Amino acid sequence: MHNRLIVAAALVLALPACAGRAPAPVPVVQPADKALDCPQIAAEVAANDSKIRELGREEGAKVAQNVAAGVAGLFIWPLWFAMDFQGAAGKEVAALQQRQSYLATLAAERRCGQ
Repeated sequence: MHNRLIVAAALVLALPACAGRAPAPVPVVQPADKALDCPQIAAEVAANDSKIRELGREEGAKVAQNVAAGVAGLFIWPLWFAMDFQGAAGKEVAALQQRQSYLATLAAERRCGQ
């Protein structure tokens, strides 16, 4: 019985580490922005679009993981600690979208595409 208690306590303490990662949003305005030319702006916009798609897939996977952990947690309650409440992908997508908007303004100011 004592061993089971130790194993259960270890699981409860270890599961939050699997619960997700901390968000790392990109800054909207970056120091190097002053030196960006039109091709560099276009390249960053394309890279950000790719990252947004990747984060969208990650966010969908996290939702599925949370649903599975929530349902399974009805039977094995420590699984509730594996749920991701940080929403890292969603916060990073929001920051990238703000960055994209800023880059669009920067491109317009520099008359890119004309």
